[in-house]
Amino acid sequence: MQVTDALVDKIANLAKLSFNDVEKKEIREDLEKMIGFVDQLNSIDISGTEPLMHMSREVNVLRDDEVRGSVSTEEALKNAPGSAGPFFTVPKVINK
Repeated sequence: MQVTDALVDKIANLAKLSFNDVEKKEIREDLEKMIGFVDQLNSIDISGTEPLMHMSREVNVLRDDEVRGSVSTEEALKNAPGSAGPFFTVPKVINK
């Protein structure tokens, strides 16, 4: 696939971006490198290779659900730096 300035312009337009000539050149070179890498991958013979679905033979190894007791409010708030009634208090991070 040939990467041209027209293709870069089209992609920039779709992404609502604008580039100067130097940036366009850099983007075109980067796209050519990426497409070249994909072409290298496409040239590899994988005819005898089965698709890999998971990195190991273990699939969805999950523990069984068990009913357990929960922590009381007092115990949960025992080590909290601050609390107000049954709630944790945290420093304000959003200013209006």
